[in-house]
Amino acid sequence: MKDKKEEFRQKAALLDEADPLKDFRAEFKTSSDLIYFDGNSLGMMPHKSEKAVRKLVSDEWGQRLIRGWNDSWWNMPQRVAARLASLLGASEDEIAVCDSTSVNLFKLVSASLARQKGRKKILSDNLNFPSDLYVIQGIVESLDDGHYLELAETKDGISIHDDELIKRIDENTALVVLTHVSFRSAFMYDMKKVTEWAHNKGALVIWDLSHAAGAVEINLDAAGADMAVGCTYKYLNGGPGSPAFLYVNRNVRNNIISPLWAWLGEKNPFEFSLDYRPGEGASRYMTGSPTIISMSTLEPSLDILLAAGMERLREKSLKLGRFLVEMYEEFLVPLEFRLGSPIDEDLRGSHISICHKEGFRICKALIDSESGRYEIIPDFRPPENIRIGLAPLYNTFFEVYELVNELERIISQGIFEQYDTTSESVT
Repeated sequence: MKDKKEEFRQKAALLDEADPLKDFRAEFKTSSDLIYFDGNSLGMMPHKSEKAVRKLVSDEWGQRLIRGWNDSWWNMPQRVAARLASLLGASEDEIAVCDSTSVNLFKLVSASLARQKGRKKILSDNLNFPSDLYVIQGIVESLDDGHYLELAETKDGISIHDDELIKRIDENTALVVLTHVSFRSAFMYDMKKVTEWAHNKGALVIWDLSHAAGAVEINLDAAGADMAVGCTYKYLNGGPGSPAFLYVNRNVRNNIISPLWAWLGEKNPFEFSLDYRPGEGASRYMTGSPTIISMSTLEPSLDILLAAGMERLREKSLKLGRFLVEMYEEFLVPLEFRLGSPIDEDLRGSHISICHKEGFRICKALIDSESGRYEIIPDFRPPENIRIGLAPLYNTFFEVYELVNELERIISQGIFEQYDTTSESVT
């Protein structure tokens, strides 16, 4: 067993040395005693983002005050949208950076149902992020017009089979709302294929890209996607509370009318017209003033992603995943761990769930800096998922090696038994 461990340690060292993205780790505020695998919930902070916020608060707001709007703030949403468009395979005028993911989803679901008159079914799946389902349920309740939500069912708790989805898309389907990469299992849909199925039946599709943007290669226009939403604080490293984004394909934009007519969505806000006129492109889906402080962190973060390139990021993500699965099979399977993500990497995003009946207490032991050599931060999702976010900009193969060693030690030595099942407010 020691020989096998040494083989993996040496392999990790070789992979890290050959990693073409290894220098990007220095762009982030890391710590020598912390191993961070929760970038799929909140990305690490780039040094340049910290500098941007300090400059904005002390100089731009502190000294320039209201003049800051004309100096650089007013066009910030467009600058960020242009960077996101490059990452997501879209045109700049198809992306709006604003509000939260749930608010943007509300806009697009409501607008889609208004267009799809006579169709009553909204299709999603039971792997979807609950908040997305809550938004849909609220819209159905408020419209009170016969709409209903139907969920495709997973058979293994990990993925949705193609046949299970296809059989539910019919001529009554107004809208299909799916998460591109599942928050629990990292199961990833084939966006182009699913969109084609929906279009064949006259349905529209909205994709939630929250666990995909910045982690997997996405080409919204090439996939024929209608609409999408997503957050920017996970793999895009925008920081807590950074604004969300939405995408509306220019081919459907004129027929997808936001139910929220507000100041920033107006054609010329500073004419102060009393009658609303929708703005150009995706700007028509904006609402109130841009969240300048939280948005300011995004420009440097997105520049880092663009410099690294999504093709190289995805390539390293897959290598990290392969290395983790290899070590899992060698050392963790005998300890009753199970893989909670697709083994086929073409069906998997950039995080991997490893399941164990003591998953919650194992996570507590990993995080406790007194328990081992490192403070290791994954996160936990019920019922038994230890989610390992593999962020290729800053995670290393040696960190994966150390994670598996700790998981093995925590179980084999019964260290998890020292922890109770009381949870924090956020897990």
